[in-house]
Amino acid sequence: MLSLYPDHYVHRIWNLSPEWLKLHKIKVLLLDVDNTLTTHNNPDVPQEVKDWLNKVKIAGIHLFILSNNYSKRVAPFALKLGIGYIANAAKPLSFGVRRAIKRLNANPRSMAMVGDQLFTDVLCAKNAGVISILVEPMEKEPFIFFKFKRSIERKVLQNYHKGERL
Repeated sequence: MLSLYPDHYVHRIWNLSPEWLKLHKIKVLLLDVDNTLTTHNNPDVPQEVKDWLNKVKIAGIHLFILSNNYSKRVAPFALKLGIGYIANAAKPLSFGVRRAIKRLNANPRSMAMVGDQLFTDVLCAKNAGVISILVEPMEKEPFIFFKFKRSIERKVLQNYHKGERL
């Protein structure tokens, strides 16, 4: 069960300050899309996310999207943000992270995966040996599969150390 616990936990992605990221020696952020950067299947980017992305870029932290969604969804979103991406990442398997490491010529020790799901994003980060940062989902998904998965995540997180949340 310990491998499902995120290394860090934040309310929203914009709560990750560039200063905090630098303090933790994070130079590359792998970002999930749905319910992390925007709501599920939404092509628009909230202003808070745009502002945060600009601050992080200015601080010299490399941003890269890593999503299980199809390229048809991810490519236009990444293009709008001006950042690279890997679609069909097969999270929680580590293939996508390993591809990103190779593509970016990055050190996994200075990389973090940010996403809203324990069983994909956090587990993927743990499998790949990168820092995991869990964000709370931006909205509840109406799909029964997600409702079931979220109920299991809540049970897992009941035992998570509340003091570790940013």
